[in-house]
Amino acid sequence: MKRFVIAIFGSCLAAGVAAAQEAPRVTFDFGAGFTTPVERSSNYLDTGWNVQGGVGANFIPWIGAILQLDYNSMGINSATLGSFGFGRGDVHIFSATVDPIIHLNPHGHIDFYLIGGGGIYHHNEDFDGPGYPPYFGYHSSYSIAKPGINAGGGIAFGTRRRGKFFAEARWDRIFLTSGTHEDYLPVSFGFRY
Repeated sequence: MKRFVIAIFGSCLAAGVAAAQEAPRVTFDFGAGFTTPVERSSNYLDTGWNVQGGVGANFIPWIGAILQLDYNSMGINSATLGSFGFGRGDVHIFSATVDPIIHLNPHGHIDFYLIGGGGIYHHNEDFDGPGYPPYFGYHSSYSIAKPGINAGGGIAFGTRRRGKFFAEARWDRIFLTSGTHEDYLPVSFGFRY
């Protein structure tokens, strides 16, 4: 019985060491793409762009966590600008989130994964008008930092040891004031190692 327990323990230890060697402990990613406002946010925002980067750790090949920094920029649509008397307006969102990631096929050349988490979102609105550039008119700006969440998934192509190219979509929600929220969907393409 004692030999059996030692053999099982040794096998589990060897499997753990092999798995740890197959998946890098430290992971990083960077990417860019387009951002689409969703739900009520689509009534006043236009499609924009995003960039992202992150660093984290793989605890086991299937599960990890990433500290993600994202920047999203979207224009305010002309109907909304006209109703407030502005000539131009943009929304810029910088976020810092902690996002657990679950790989469904970490050892394969094609990996589907789920990712999501939460953190702090800095929402900034800039308006110029009615003359543009600002020195012909006036400029107004509003900033607020609030908590938010995100959830999504993606697909990655490549090898675990050399990194993978990915395409992912995440739904983001910022909890603003008085029960209101802002929702948007960044779609990003990039590289993760």
